[in-house]
Amino acid sequence: MLFFNLSAFYFFYFAATGIYVIFLPKVLNDIGYSYFDIGIVLAIAPLMRFAVPFLFLKHVKLDNTVFIVALLTSILGVLCFYLTLEHFYLFLINNAILAAALSLILPYLEVIAISNLGKEKYGKSRLFGSIGFMAIAIILAKFLSSSFVAIHFYLIVIVLTAIFSLLLLKYEAKQEAESTNDATFSFFKYFPFWLALFFMQFSFGGFYNFFTIYETDHGISLETTSYLWAFGVICEILMLYFQGPILKKNLDNLIKLCLTITSFRWFLLYLYPNSLEIAYFTQSLHAFSFGLFHTASIMYLYSLYENKKLAQQFMYGFAYGLGGFLGALVAGKTYGENLFLYSAIFALFALIAMFFTKK
Repeated sequence: MLFFNLSAFYFFYFAATGIYVIFLPKVLNDIGYSYFDIGIVLAIAPLMRFAVPFLFLKHVKLDNTVFIVALLTSILGVLCFYLTLEHFYLFLINNAILAAALSLILPYLEVIAISNLGKEKYGKSRLFGSIGFMAIAIILAKFLSSSFVAIHFYLIVIVLTAIFSLLLLKYEAKQEAESTNDATFSFFKYFPFWLALFFMQFSFGGFYNFFTIYETDHGISLETTSYLWAFGVICEILMLYFQGPILKKNLDNLIKLCLTITSFRWFLLYLYPNSLEIAYFTQSLHAFSFGLFHTASIMYLYSLYENKKLAQQFMYGFAYGLGGFLGALVAGKTYGENLFLYSAIFALFALIAMFFTKK
């Protein structure tokens, strides 16, 4: 049942992520939000992912009670979308509270997943998250007749995410309490690696927040764009399924390879913004940009730190949080023909930082 419950959790959690990433920018654009407003709204979620881990460094213990409160808050947060969506500042606050709650869920359960499943089975379970992301991209593109349709779907998948999250708590590994002092967890000891993670997620700011708008602005329909998202996820799924033997190779070199491919991917989108064929090709590279990079980075991180739960929190906080926050802001401010040129440069910065990383 562990594998099933984890797979179901990943399916619904990333289905929710799909609604947020693929359709929320379009929904906000349609009801009158400016590109910069959209950038600010979408930057709040990664900002909260960055801020929340610091609470658990010394002040608060991340336990089952806090986790359950986060699940309930996430459901309440989505319910409030019905009232706040058309009011910028209220929606901004609402989105921040929801993001803070959601930022606790995935890192908490990822530790359970990897501790209980290991490298081989983790990828096979995690790929169901990719399937959920892909499925919602295809389904919702056909039913998105109004802004609130997206919220209906979002509420349903968040509730299902919460249900399967609760079922997973009984599998929490009974590990000795991990120390959280500076001697055990030193952020600056491996700072170049953290910098690589940061710039990689910074480079995704244009993609995660504006790819749908970018493609539709260049003549590709919303439905076709949803197929592009789905195709990228299919390639990601294949990588997650078959990556077990690949992860036995040098993780440092694998990460460098993924960063190189990602920079090339963004540069192609910059050079050929109107080409559907190039768009599909760049989406195929998501297998490396996310599928292989994500797992290789987690495994590499786990080889650096004994305090895996806190390391995981900071990965989602500093890289996906601060990197995603600034990436979204910059993408919103610089949206235009050069959007993915900037993304390619930031991915290149990540590659350079990785060359300075030493165990």
